Amino acid sequence: MRRLWVSALYRYVRYNKWVWDRLPPDVTRAAPLRSYASLMHRVIRSHMDRRQYFGTFFFRNRPELTLIPRLADRTAVDSVLTIAFFGCSSGAEVYSVLWAIRSARPGLKIVAHAVDISKEILELAEKGVYSLTEPGLCGERIFARMTPEEMREMLDIDLERNQATIKSSLKEGITWHHGDAASADSLAVLGSQDMVVASNFLCHMTPADAEDCLRTVARSVRPGGYLLVSGIDLDVRTRVARDLRWRPVREFLEDIHEGDLSVRGDWPWKYWGLEPLTKKHRDWELRYAAVFEIPGDRLAIRPDGTRTSVAATA
Repeated sequence: MRRLWVSALYRYVRYNKWVWDRLPPDVTRAAPLRSYASLMHRVIRSHMDRRQYFGTFFFRNRPELTLIPRLADRTAVDSVLTIAFFGCSSGAEVYSVLWAIRSARPGLKIVAHAVDISKEILELAEKGVYSLTEPGLCGERIFARMTPEEMREMLDIDLERNQATIKSSLKEGITWHHGDAASADSLAVLGSQDMVVASNFLCHMTPADAEDCLRTVARSVRPGGYLLVSGIDLDVRTRVARDLRWRPVREFLEDIHEGDLSVRGDWPWKYWGLEPLTKKHRDWELRYAAVFEIPGDRLAIRPDGTRTSVAATA
């Protein structure tokens, strides 16, 4: 019976999308249609089957890459930054973030950990070798959002083999782990981190599993550190953030929300689609922030080299 229901829903959604794509933008932005689209998205999230998906891009969200080096300045201790990536997939986000930090803060030592549940995709990420022209799992080249100059800075390009390899200097300091982000075992292996990135995989879990996983991942961020979490049902993220009293980082909040064209463009017809930001929500900053400061005191270094605590700001 469920198969019949899902099949009928799929056909209904496909027809609605066909109509939606042919409407002028001014019409689709109108309040009645936005309300209908929000209803459709809730239905899709509730009934469509979810599965893990490894398609991604380098430089997927540029505003986020602009913010991260600033956060690194605030949270690094004694010129060392510890950072973990959960659901690291093919490595595009790992290398993009590390490139952004090292480009802006070349003197900062980075100790990075990257975790994924798929051993095959993790091996691909660790090798750091990618096709220059073949479309990735998203239907576009994995480098589609990079400029030629950025590619030359990050990659060794071999036109004869039609491939690009991450420069060895960018791979330094990364430890790759085959593991489950939802398991407490990963926390024991990684230890406490200054910054944690957990993006674009929680949306492929059921809301209940995603919430349990997010709460587990959050335990790996030390007090005063930062958690970056996108690609998740907003109701789930908002509930956990409120319950654990995370502080939304307001810098670039709106730009980051709009920064990933993949998920914004897929709303409302894909369960992972990201709804438009609206300030009509009473707690709109908490709902739409993708970067959070974990409550607690940060560590800082005095001029004499000793460590002290500094109260984190909201």
